[in-house]
Amino acid sequence: MNKDRFSICCCCYIIVILILVCNISQCVQGQKKDDDKQNSSDAVLPIVTELVYSRLANFTSLFEGPAGDEFKFCVKNLESDWNGAFNFTNDLDFLSNCVKKTKGDLPQRICTAAELKFYFKGLFEGGATSNYLKPNKNCNLTSWVPGCEPGWACSVGQNQKVNLKDSREMPARTRDCQPCCEGFFCPYGLTCMIPCPLGAYCPLAKLNKTTGVCDPYHYQLPPGKPNHTCGGADLWADVLSGSQLFCSAGSYCPTTTKKIPCSKGHYCRMGSTSEKKCFKLTSCDPNTANQNLHAYGVMLLAALGTLLVIIYNCSDQVLTTREKRQAKSREAAARSARETAQARERWKSAKDVAKKGAMGLQSQLSRTFSRKKSTRSEPMKILGKFGGGGGDNSLPPLGGGASQQSSSSSKAKKKEPSNLTKMMRQLEEDPDNNEGFNLEIGDKNMKKPKGKIMPGRVSAVMGPSGAGKTTFLSALAGKVTGCTMTGLILINGKVESLQSYKKIIGFVPQDDIVHGNLTVEENLWFSARCRLSADMSKPDKVLVVERVIESLGLQAVRDSIVGTVEKRGISGGQRKRVNVGIEMVMEPSLLILDEPTSGLDSASSTLLLKALRREALEGVNICMVVHQPSYSLYKMFDDFILLAKGGITVYHGPVKKVEEYFAGIGIHVPERVNPPDHYIDILEGIVKPNASTGVTHKNLPVRWMLHNNYPVPPDMQQSIDNIASASKDPNGTDPTDGTAEPSLAGELWQDVKYNVEVKRDNIQHSFLKSKDLSNRITPGVFRQYKYYLGRVGKQRLRESRIQVVDFLILLLAGACLGTLAKVSDETFGALGYSYTVIAVSLLCKIAALRSFTLDKLIYWRERASGMSSLAYFLSKDTIDHFSTIIKPLVYLSMFYFFNNPRSSFADNYIVLVCLVYCVTGIAYIFAIFLEPGPAQLWSVLLPVVLTLIANQEKRDEGMKFLSKLCYTKWALEAFVIANAERYSGVWLITRCGSLLKYGYDLRDWVLCLSILVLFGIGSRILAYFCMVTFQKK
Repeated sequence: MNKDRFSICCCCYIIVILILVCNISQCVQGQKKDDDKQNSSDAVLPIVTELVYSRLANFTSLFEGPAGDEFKFCVKNLESDWNGAFNFTNDLDFLSNCVKKTKGDLPQRICTAAELKFYFKGLFEGGATSNYLKPNKNCNLTSWVPGCEPGWACSVGQNQKVNLKDSREMPARTRDCQPCCEGFFCPYGLTCMIPCPLGAYCPLAKLNKTTGVCDPYHYQLPPGKPNHTCGGADLWADVLSGSQLFCSAGSYCPTTTKKIPCSKGHYCRMGSTSEKKCFKLTSCDPNTANQNLHAYGVMLLAALGTLLVIIYNCSDQVLTTREKRQAKSREAAARSARETAQARERWKSAKDVAKKGAMGLQSQLSRTFSRKKSTRSEPMKILGKFGGGGGDNSLPPLGGGASQQSSSSSKAKKKEPSNLTKMMRQLEEDPDNNEGFNLEIGDKNMKKPKGKIMPGRVSAVMGPSGAGKTTFLSALAGKVTGCTMTGLILINGKVESLQSYKKIIGFVPQDDIVHGNLTVEENLWFSARCRLSADMSKPDKVLVVERVIESLGLQAVRDSIVGTVEKRGISGGQRKRVNVGIEMVMEPSLLILDEPTSGLDSASSTLLLKALRREALEGVNICMVVHQPSYSLYKMFDDFILLAKGGITVYHGPVKKVEEYFAGIGIHVPERVNPPDHYIDILEGIVKPNASTGVTHKNLPVRWMLHNNYPVPPDMQQSIDNIASASKDPNGTDPTDGTAEPSLAGELWQDVKYNVEVKRDNIQHSFLKSKDLSNRITPGVFRQYKYYLGRVGKQRLRESRIQVVDFLILLLAGACLGTLAKVSDETFGALGYSYTVIAVSLLCKIAALRSFTLDKLIYWRERASGMSSLAYFLSKDTIDHFSTIIKPLVYLSMFYFFNNPRSSFADNYIVLVCLVYCVTGIAYIFAIFLEPGPAQLWSVLLPVVLTLIANQEKRDEGMKFLSKLCYTKWALEAFVIANAERYSGVWLITRCGSLLKYGYDLRDWVLCLSILVLFGIGSRILAYFCMVTFQKK
């Protein structure tokens, strides 16, 4: 209140005190009797008006305490809402007119606190839809005065004092009944007057002789009372029950007795007290109820689209420029590393030469350059191999003089290459020592293959279809699922978990699991950065990647996109080599490959095997499954493992001795026939061995067992009936003495125990700090998070078309829902917002499914290699935050400007951001835990079902509790609260009734947003737990 108004009020209060002292009531009565005192009466009228209004203004104190607590759910600030409804300081003419009409008896006609409570309590108990109140002291079956009729009121009497603050007892108000004044309403069943709230229009009613009702309030005159006339307004309720009291749309009511049409360039909503100026670029004709904001929606959409195009184009250009600079940097680093390596080798060679005499100079140089091998800097024995897994490892030779270049790039101390030579010689001389590993794996189909895979050698696993070759290698790498594995895997003679060595074990799956939307070099470089040692210098890492690209013959396609099913990329053979190169760049100690040559031509297979041979020269332990290798490829292997159907070992030993072994049992390879093809044909039963030898394809595994003095399983005894030496097993025991076959319950119990142990081992290594024996420190979580973030960002930029489609669908949904589901003043837009929650939840969930559904196989491969699951998850979620911020803007650019609710754009945007964040986390759970089909189905059904549960009107305690677990309930409540808070004045009862109906609280807006965010965080935690716990079987 400004200073002038404050001084006027002070003067008024002083005059009021003087008038009270002078017995104002007698003065007023004297004015009635004497027309000569009319001028003094007009002077007193403003003072009486101010006095009456001061009493009305003090009514806010009546609703404080227990009475106000009942309405806290819909009244956020009691004083502010009361002033918004009953602050008549701008125009008190209706009070002055009423004082004149009642001849100074207005204070005796205004409702007391008890009558107000009785009215509002009856209104809300009746659901704000009934015009009838319960019987009371003044209006009942025995006492029904004219003031009980709608639009009429009575007085307590001229000489009776009324305490307006009395909230306990109604006064006896049955005298001098007359029609209600303009600007007041007189409810049916009460004999007092209540001021109409701001935003209402309360003129005197007029009788419509055609319909017999009092317009515009639609109540009838009481029958049998011809002298009874139409009075004033009769009801202030919600807009559905008492819309006739509201100032009509297209007009505004500065007071409760004036209604002015809205002028051009302005708009007036229903219940407005002033006209609002329309924004520029909008069309507002006279009597307009709302402004057309479509132009702003189009502008926002255009600005948003331009921004996205700029970001996409600039980002693509930035990525291209950055890749060029990185390529130059990598070339310079590789060149520097090679020059340094060459300089070190020349210095070392010169120093060695200087130590020798001139007589042995030439021979010494000859021995140095013909027998020297590159060594690794940290010789650690893993799976029978000397060589560290750390970043200080030296590089395998590129061929020719490249061996000397790569061997000197290590920074740590070096050991002589004779360590590897000594170990390999020791393994050949004593095959039973512990330098290597002893594998025993078996289930219903595997018959305990035994043997060793030694370092520096390339082992080939072959056999007919169904022989269990992939199962054998999966068990060897610790990736076997769906069966029971027994036996031991010895690493350097010790029983250790393979999880402890996963950082230096490379496994190339049969399928080409690579990122199709990255280039060849990006796939290899990412694997190198995350899996090589953290303290390894960038030039050394660059040299590793360059060496792999060169050895695999990928120079021509290094900058080409690998390609996906929808988008063509490199050829299948090149994709296969990229699949192998991802494991080669991490410099493994053990490299296991599942059919790496399948789908490759002879030249590509030879190129790949030569690259693997160079890895083996560095001491890498290589084992691979091969299908139908050519003879030249076959001769490039060191060891040969031949499996019969069922996974039974037929031969396991050096390639150079395989023909000797089979010739010893009467199987000779015909001329111009590839030996492995001949052996596989025999195992398939296509080729029959010479009958005179007594050898069949069924007893070949038994002959191998007998050849190596292995015990023969009881179920294979019938295969040795014709073998005289097999009447007893090599230990002299009766071969028929075996354990009885376990029962079904026993087998089931063993399977359950094994699965529990495997799951416990996976959970332990996923959530607990496991024992790491690889002697390699890879980049930490935050550093890998940085690498993952760059990779995912590139992928999303290259998937921009899919993002554009998502945005277009959101635009279409926003335009349709904004046009069809208009925000209703009766429900504060609950219906339109319900559709919004369903549409946004559905579309954002389906889009978020792509974050994890398409990369499951890649994640399982990267996780098995020791890369951080947390960094992978956080990077995906971080990039999805871009959609969390942009998608609400895209949707609201159509929905908000087509619908034009009273809540602000910022309020709707904040709620939508929290909603999208919540549903994105839920989509993560579906994408990780379910297959793509069921995940999409759940994403569609869940928001619909949860919205139906949240909108149930008649709910018991169980249903109320269940609705609180639905995120749709909190999102819808946040939308409705943000909109309802903008309704005040005459809308107060409508607001309270609507919030009471839905069970919402006006103070819970921040709580709703917090719960949505908590839902999002909790769902992400659960999704991460599922990601690291559950795998495909």
